[in-house]
Formats: sequence, C-alpha cells, structure tokens
Amino acid sequence: MSSLAVLSTDWAALVLRVIFCGLLLYNHAFVKFALFRDNPDSFPDPLGFGAAPSFYLVMFAEMICGALVMLGLFTRPALVPLIITMTVALLRIHWENEITDKELPLLYLAVYGAIFMLGPGRFSVDRRMGY
Repeated sequence: MSSLAVLSTDWAALVLRVIFCGLLLYNHAFVKFALFRDNPDSFPDPLGFGAAPSFYLVMFAEMICGALVMLGLFTRPALVPLIITMTVALLRIHWENEITDKELPLLYLAVYGAIFMLGPGRFSVDRRMGY
C-alpha cells in the first residue's frame, strides 16, 4: 500500500473518531445525562435490566467509551459497548418506528463498525503507546 493511501486511512480514522464520537458526546450523552441524572428510573429499559442500570450502561458507553474512541485510546475495546448500545437502540428502541428514527443509530453503528475494522490510525493515543 502506498504511503499516501496509508496516510489517507489514518486521516479517515481520525475524522471518523473525532466527529462521530464528538457528536455522540455533545448531542446524545450530555443531553441524556442532563435529562435523566435526577431521575434515571425514567430511562427506557429495553433489555430488562431496569431503567437505572440501563441508564448507567448507556452513559458508560456514550460518555466514557465515546471519549476513549475520540482520543484513540483503547479504541477497539471501547467500541464494543458503543456497538452494543447502537444495536440495542436500533433493534429494541427504534425497530417498530419509521426509517427516519432508525437512521441515526444505524449510521452510528455503521461508523463504529468501520472504525473497529480500520483501527484507531496513526493519529491516536493507541499508536503512541505502541498498540
């Protein structure tokens, strides 16, 4: 593979990580946290764990794992909870809804899958740490 192709892949990984995880943090995680922090029992419970545990699992995925992926730190392991969260959102929360409601979790799921396959790229903490 040419050095230009490798560099393009590294830039693509960086852009995907920063934009999609930044949007997830800003538009979803922080909003959910503000809405439900005082009443996590009002959060949806799609898997039967209870509303509060579901809230905390989603917050872990979206806030902690989202930030890790954005930095490129423990990228592939941090993507697993995000992929699971988007799969549950797609199949359990939005499945019966119109395609417009499914579009966002499907888009995030596709991008997280692509980042998982691409890896974090050269511009990541993982690469600096030798992973």
